[in-house]
Amino acid sequence: MKAHKITRPLLAAAGLASAGALLLSGCAGDVSAAKPTETKASTTDAPSDGLTIYTGRDKDEVAWVVGEFEKKFPEYKGKVQTVIAGAQDNLDRVRAEKGNPQAGFLWGGTQQQFEQAASEGLLDAYTPKNGKSVPDKYKDPENRWTAEMLLPEVIIYNSDLLTEKTAPQDWADLASPEWKDKIVIRDVMPSGTMRTIYASMVYSAFAKDGKPEAGYDLLKKIDANTVSYAANPDDMYTQLDQGTGQVTVWNMQDALIQPLKNNRPWGYVMPKSGAPVLVDGVGIIKNAKQASAAKSFMDFLMEPGMQAKLAADYYQIPAMDIPKDKQPTWMKDFTLNEMKIDWKVFADHQSEWMTYWADNIKDKG
Repeated sequence: MKAHKITRPLLAAAGLASAGALLLSGCAGDVSAAKPTETKASTTDAPSDGLTIYTGRDKDEVAWVVGEFEKKFPEYKGKVQTVIAGAQDNLDRVRAEKGNPQAGFLWGGTQQQFEQAASEGLLDAYTPKNGKSVPDKYKDPENRWTAEMLLPEVIIYNSDLLTEKTAPQDWADLASPEWKDKIVIRDVMPSGTMRTIYASMVYSAFAKDGKPEAGYDLLKKIDANTVSYAANPDDMYTQLDQGTGQVTVWNMQDALIQPLKNNRPWGYVMPKSGAPVLVDGVGIIKNAKQASAAKSFMDFLMEPGMQAKLAADYYQIPAMDIPKDKQPTWMKDFTLNEMKIDWKVFADHQSEWMTYWADNIKDKG
């Protein structure tokens, strides 16, 4: 188990100092923007030879990737539009538009969300040119979606107030009385990230005896220690920065990026019992008029060189295998302690567990 205080020298050593213009605020699948952000066009009705992308990624990352795509495919210059919103909002939008699809590509969202989209007939099957580099466990067997990156969930602490030795070392530590009114949490139910983290704690108990009660008890104790449920990620970041809470739980990518981008006093701990790892995926929306452009964009995004660049500049952990000589320094030195989860069992019970949390645990600890 290892705790990490992120400093400018560390980030610079990883190559981020040269990529300041490209840094993002992180968190695929759970974006604070409530209202869609659109570029390259004024409506979501893209021209037949263009492409509309629904994405949960940071606007700076999206703008850079789209710009690079248009350089490589000049026939699409000025014809790519992006709508940025939370991953669940994007899925709901695709559902609502099923009879008259307005977008061609879905960029970002959990494995569970993409499985739902595939089962509802919202995605077209397509194998990107480098799709074989993604392990089978990280993609749909019918090729209706594939993982782009992996998001480990970790414990983050305010490094002005705590050290790597005094910060919580595992999920169960968050229930200790010493953390009373020192934990700030991004509100759970609207967030795919938080649902996964909290459901994973219940799953750990459920996996032992088929009962969730011990997991509920842990979440109740954490609730008792929680000083605030932030309405969105930005609010959570600010409260952690200001010391409203000294500790939170969130994704590792933000823990690495935010100290440099926004000079946040953050460190992180890879939990001793393991980190649940979200699969963040991509897929082609069923929309014949944008199919060709969507396939070109997926091939471009899933090219190993592009994935290596995103790993270096954005601390993304690619779902595909990247050759060692193309990996950034931080990836070569990084060890992931992944929590063992049966994702089918997890998916079958996640909604039930989180509904119980919302109805019986939140603000009652």
